Amino acid sequence: MRAVLKTSWPLLIGMFLLMIGNGMQGTVLGIRGGLEGFDATTMGLVMSGYFLGFLGGARLTPVMLRRVGHVRVFAALGSMISAALVIYGAIVDPIAWTLMRVLVGFCYSGVYVVAESWLNNQATNETRGRALSAYLIVQMLGIIAAQGLLNTADAAGYELFVIMSVAVSISFAPMLLSAGPTPVFETTRTMSLGRLYQSSPLGCVGTFLLGAIFACQFGMAPVYATLRGMTTAEISIFVGAFYVGGLVLQYPIGWLSDRMDRRHLIAVVTAIGAAAAFLALVAGGSFIWLVIAATLIGGTSNPLYSLLIAHTNDFLAPEDMAAASGGLIVLNGIGAAGTPILVGYLMRDFGETAFPLFLGAVMSTMTVYALYRMTKRRAKPATETVPISPITLAATPVAGEIAQEAAVEQIEAAGEGDQAQVGAT
Repeated sequence: MRAVLKTSWPLLIGMFLLMIGNGMQGTVLGIRGGLEGFDATTMGLVMSGYFLGFLGGARLTPVMLRRVGHVRVFAALGSMISAALVIYGAIVDPIAWTLMRVLVGFCYSGVYVVAESWLNNQATNETRGRALSAYLIVQMLGIIAAQGLLNTADAAGYELFVIMSVAVSISFAPMLLSAGPTPVFETTRTMSLGRLYQSSPLGCVGTFLLGAIFACQFGMAPVYATLRGMTTAEISIFVGAFYVGGLVLQYPIGWLSDRMDRRHLIAVVTAIGAAAAFLALVAGGSFIWLVIAATLIGGTSNPLYSLLIAHTNDFLAPEDMAAASGGLIVLNGIGAAGTPILVGYLMRDFGETAFPLFLGAVMSTMTVYALYRMTKRRAKPATETVPISPITLAATPVAGEIAQEAAVEQIEAAGEGDQAQVGAT
């Protein structure tokens, strides 16, 4: 890890600041929307904009990179993010917010692609997995720190929008001023969704459902908390709990996934997440229980992405893994895009309890489907499975490729070790 920090610290510091801006924007809008009297349906539309933009950015950024290069794309998208965050506070209107959310989602997707390309370019075969782990930790810590900054100013004012804009503006300095070489853009071949589904039905269905879970969690948790009448301090703790749980449980779940049938683990993890959501439903009057539920929901949902990708890789040849990752990210984005709108309508018709009810229902669906798939295919022995690589729910195809490269390199290293052992005997 020391070698990773030595070569990648400017990028990691920049990413930490970048995630402060991203982590603040959704929560601040959720609180400010409640103060302005925007209903759940309106806020669902606003929150969905980010995921629509993010999906579009993942598709169009490679075109921009081929035309003008990484540095120009990075600087241009970063400046638009910073401007959009200020416009939130200047134009308090749901239509303007929705348009800015689309723009911010698009730009963040592109910025992630560039940052992850630099990360991959700086990593070696020996450090790629650790670099991805450091990247995940920094992303989570940035979102958690963002929730703490909510308490530094009044959401009814302008200061919080300025803070997140300044954090994003500063974030690009260490990355653009570092001496690292500009990465060469490479296009990864694609895999059809039909072929991907044939290879791993659970991977495809699970990733689609996980997109819905992530969009509900990342987009609508502040809206739910505001409708429940939580204070700003309570909202920051509640929203932060999702990511604290994900940070703490990412590695225990990853450790287990390399030692047991991953379908069993997916079923157990999603069942725990569903139980936590229903706990929030029945014990919603207690803030402490809500925080516990949020920690468990985040702790089970965030590691699921790495788990589903690893399960999919178990049934693919190494040369197909990067292409499969791109397909899974598209499915995740499709699942996320319309979810805040749906949850907003449900919260309008059935009250704020629709938020945990939706999470519990989707988690339960994944549990049932994982159990169903166990009846259709024999489990691979743990010794024949692909090593898991940590990856966040906000991943772009580049991060997916880094994770796949790390997994392939571990497979090749294990194969070389086996051959050496045979030769020695």
